[in-house]
Amino acid sequence: MIRKLQEVTVEKKLRDLYDLQIIDSRIDEINSLIENFPIEIQEIENEVKKLQKKVEKIHKEIYFYRSSLQKKKEMIKEDENDIKKQQDKIRNNRELKSLSKEIESQELEIELANKNIKDFEMKLSQKESLLEESEILYKKKKEHVLKKRKELYRVIQYYQKEQKILLKYSVIFSKKIEPHLLKKYNRIRSKVKNGLAIVTVDRGASGGSFFIIPMQEYLDIIQRKKIVIDAHSGCIVIDAALAEEERKRILS
Repeated sequence: MIRKLQEVTVEKKLRDLYDLQIIDSRIDEINSLIENFPIEIQEIENEVKKLQKKVEKIHKEIYFYRSSLQKKKEMIKEDENDIKKQQDKIRNNRELKSLSKEIESQELEIELANKNIKDFEMKLSQKESLLEESEILYKKKKEHVLKKRKELYRVIQYYQKEQKILLKYSVIFSKKIEPHLLKKYNRIRSKVKNGLAIVTVDRGASGGSFFIIPMQEYLDIIQRKKIVIDAHSGCIVIDAALAEEERKRILS
């Protein structure tokens, strides 16, 4: 067994490591998708709650304007009846003069109430139009949430199946790698945010780093004779051509 491990070339080790990275990166991507879908649903549900509150508020405003309209109309009716009663009681000019100011005051109140009624009717009409629009939007958003939930369920089921298969492949690919290299790979993955333990050379620097790789290390990378760990990112670096070859092979 030891002899067989010694016969494995550095290039083969790098290819095996990168194959595992491709599998694990896809698992990471699926995990991210599954985690972000509920957040998207929550955002839509929050919009629905806001719309629901808006609809409830408009209902209260409409109730207020309708109630105010009714009160103003009742007040006008009472004032008109009161004026008529007072006019019926007038028997002479003296009584007419005594009640004229009171009647005039009531007539001004009726005039003001009529103005308020027009204002309330206009606002009521605006609120009823706004309510109709808001209720249509609220209904659409609720339907959208239900649709998204169903979509989420289907997508999660689909990705969970893929994830299950990939996890098996991750175990299979891990067994191809020497224990000390696998340990190093997992340690690097746990330290980096994007989970990339293996990166490619990009414009003379390792992926995700702006520091140029020393010439000797760069030669080691492209010749595939040595496993190079970038001093700045802490990642294992491979050449882009090797990475592309493995991506095509694994993902085809």
